[in-house]
Amino acid sequence: MHAPEVSQPIPMGSGQQVWRVPGLSEILSCALPHLALGDRLLLRAVALLARHHVLSIHGLQHIRTAQDPFILAANHGTRRESLLVPALLLLHRGGRRVHFLADWNFRLIPGIGLIYGRAQVVTVLRKSAKPRFLNALKPLYARAQCPFEQARAHLHAGRSIGIFPEGAVNRDPNRLSRGRRGAARLSLETGAPVVPMGIRFPNVARGEPIPPDAAMELHIGAPLMPPGPVMAQAPLPAVADWHAAIMTAIARYSGKTWMGAQEEAGHDR
Repeated sequence: MHAPEVSQPIPMGSGQQVWRVPGLSEILSCALPHLALGDRLLLRAVALLARHHVLSIHGLQHIRTAQDPFILAANHGTRRESLLVPALLLLHRGGRRVHFLADWNFRLIPGIGLIYGRAQVVTVLRKSAKPRFLNALKPLYARAQCPFEQARAHLHAGRSIGIFPEGAVNRDPNRLSRGRRGAARLSLETGAPVVPMGIRFPNVARGEPIPPDAAMELHIGAPLMPPGPVMAQAPLPAVADWHAAIMTAIARYSGKTWMGAQEEAGHDR
């Protein structure tokens, strides 16, 4: 049995297709050939939780395993996305991982740390822990390569990665934050396409902050191919321009606006 394409895809006017969130029997029976037994059980458990929070997924054809490697770039409206979204994407990819970059603070949460470890998340150590005494544990999650180089290595090895360019939860229902440029730079320096994904919250009242438990829709767009040849070290203006294109695409699929274009001009990292 293949990874679930729940019910039949429903053609949309935009050329996108919609997959409804899998039912209980599909989650428990779908084939996960890329995972060991323990990881299959763990994924099924998280996917069962995710189906109560994610209403639908649009555009899954853009993240099939045949498309690897790519950089999935999405907006970030709630903390739950870091766990639930990768799980459902992993389920639809037959267990083939997308290696997300995630804040090391999540590794400190009992249970979540185990899941992140098994998912082979790239741990980002930029932020401080709360309470601060937990910073003593940060060296336990450090690696010889920095997160950027770990992500680059995954792409060179043919493995896809996932990034939330906003870098932090943004509960603004209307606007994306300016975002960080790591996805743009990785794309220009590896040649990997960027797959923009918008996470929408259709039940949130207009103008209200996104609540932590808001139901989600995932809208995945067609891959964006980086302009020009692969660059050994992408210059800042090129990175800024490509970042603007990526954030504009995420804004489109998330139903938000991105006002960072003017700020990007001439801004050094």
